[in-house]
Amino acid sequence: MDIDKLFKVPNLPPKRKLPDNPSPDFLKKMRMEKEAPPVPSSSSPSNGSAKGKRSVTMEEVTDEDEDMDREFAPGGDADYFAEEDDEGRFFGGGLTSEQKEILNIFDNAGGEGNQDDPDALSITSIRRMLLRFERAVNKNQDQRSKYPNDPTKFIDSEADLDSAIKALLPLAQAPVLAYPELVRSGTVTLLIGLLSHENADIVIDVVEVIHELTDEDVGNEDEDEDEERTAEEALKILIEGLLENSILELLVDNLTRLNEAEESDRQGVFHILGIFENILGFNPQLSTQLVSKTSILPWLLNRIQSKTHDENRGYAAELLSILLQNNQANRLELGKKDGVETFLKVLSQYRRRDPVDADETEFMENVFDSLCSALSETPIKTLFLAAEGPDLMVLIMKEKLQSRSRAIKTLDYAMSGTSGTPSCEAFVEALGLKTLFSALMGKTSKKQKSTAPPPASEDTSHILGILSSLFSNIPSESPARIRLLAKFVEGNYEKVDKLLEIRDNASTRLKLVDSEIAVEKQALLSDGEEITSEEEDTWYLRRLESGLFTLQTVDYILAWVAMEDDGIRAHLLQMLDRKSLTMQDIIQTLRMFYDNVDDEPEPPPTARASEDRAPSQKEILAALIAALDPSTLNDGV
Repeated sequence: MDIDKLFKVPNLPPKRKLPDNPSPDFLKKMRMEKEAPPVPSSSSPSNGSAKGKRSVTMEEVTDEDEDMDREFAPGGDADYFAEEDDEGRFFGGGLTSEQKEILNIFDNAGGEGNQDDPDALSITSIRRMLLRFERAVNKNQDQRSKYPNDPTKFIDSEADLDSAIKALLPLAQAPVLAYPELVRSGTVTLLIGLLSHENADIVIDVVEVIHELTDEDVGNEDEDEDEERTAEEALKILIEGLLENSILELLVDNLTRLNEAEESDRQGVFHILGIFENILGFNPQLSTQLVSKTSILPWLLNRIQSKTHDENRGYAAELLSILLQNNQANRLELGKKDGVETFLKVLSQYRRRDPVDADETEFMENVFDSLCSALSETPIKTLFLAAEGPDLMVLIMKEKLQSRSRAIKTLDYAMSGTSGTPSCEAFVEALGLKTLFSALMGKTSKKQKSTAPPPASEDTSHILGILSSLFSNIPSESPARIRLLAKFVEGNYEKVDKLLEIRDNASTRLKLVDSEIAVEKQALLSDGEEITSEEEDTWYLRRLESGLFTLQTVDYILAWVAMEDDGIRAHLLQMLDRKSLTMQDIIQTLRMFYDNVDDEPEPPPTARASEDRAPSQKEILAALIAALDPSTLNDGV
């Protein structure tokens, strides 16, 4: 017996190497090959040495793969397989039959979840949304009334209410449909009622929604003019509905309730201030109602006195400037609430330091603007003087920091008009003349000489305004007036030369605009159209903005100094001659000024007979023209 033959390894087909990560197709193919009976190959030898062996050609494998694809992955989708094992799994994505069914349900449900898409809001979906909100409110009120001392009983309804409130935010994208429905359905009343909710988080949610709904840009994206007008009408309906439910009073009450040490409460305060801004932006007349019926003014004055600066402090200052702008009642109320004293206290911190960033700079400017608006009223000027406002403004001017320009503007407002006479005298007593003329001449300190820019045109305009008020209000022959005139004499009349330089610049700008207006007039006349008084007024305003106002103020000051000091008059005539000008050019400007000054109301008989009555602007101009040109005495100017 041949032992080697006995233990000889039979000739078996070569084993196929199993890859590390076999694919489902590969495993399926291996299983089918194992179960299939041996088939004689057409390419095997004719002798019996190859009998019983199975050989697979490439062509057969390709056909078999196509059959498997057809049975194993219907539709060619590799994630959904036709055959699974006994446990409901398959060799593909790892999904069971139950998971596949769930995915199919979601796939078939496709577009059913888009009902709350703002772009697809309909009146039906809006009403459904409002009904869901109403049910959430009622359920929460019911749970709270039943279990007032057990929060665990109503915590779920509170969470549902929170979600229902936030779900109203998309309504701002469809104001034309949503806002009338909000008012008609009574949802506005429910919403405002939640401002008294025990949970401050619910109140903050409501405030955020109202802030979004009242924004002036609601629904205005990509809309034409007609649609925009319709959106404004819808916003008017909503705001009227809010006002009918005492929203102003409830919001102010919540300002004192919220604690800004908490981030969420701080955001709530921000949104409340934003609602006030939105409502006043839509109807500025409501500012009187807001101040008279609520305690908003004391809260704002207290808020701007905060030691640390944040966005709510800046917002409070901005809202103050809005409330005081063009509103006499609010300005007088400010005086009663010690608002002038508060403004000066806040502004005093910028005497020796600049704001740290742009936000604080805006805050500072809003406080200055609020003070300037208030100073349009005579009682506020009296309070400003009593609080030593002129002294503080002079100190701020001396430091030459960012606040200097605003201090100059404030003094211009405080010293203007006949009621500004006491402030003019206080300004001179506070040694303000030296600081004022230093600003006019553009002089800087040694530290700032290389970097400081020349005075801004706005600063120059307000400096001229202050000088005009000083000459109009300070009594003749008084020590203060003598000190004022002396400033124009010193330095070889350099202040007069500076005024003439400003005059030249203003004249140049005015000539350009006059040429433009002449072309427009000629065009109208060529077309056979008549020039109306409205067009004349419009052109005059353009001329004022383009240099005429500056020219009038400068010539008004030059007329005063020329009339009161012979040395200044001689120097002025000499300098005018060098520029091919005469005193008649100044007189002509004053005549134009006189013709366009509004006539002041006739004083009562007792005041008319009194020698202490201050002359009007028109009377002063007539006297100046007569003094410079005696030939006009009998012409009635």
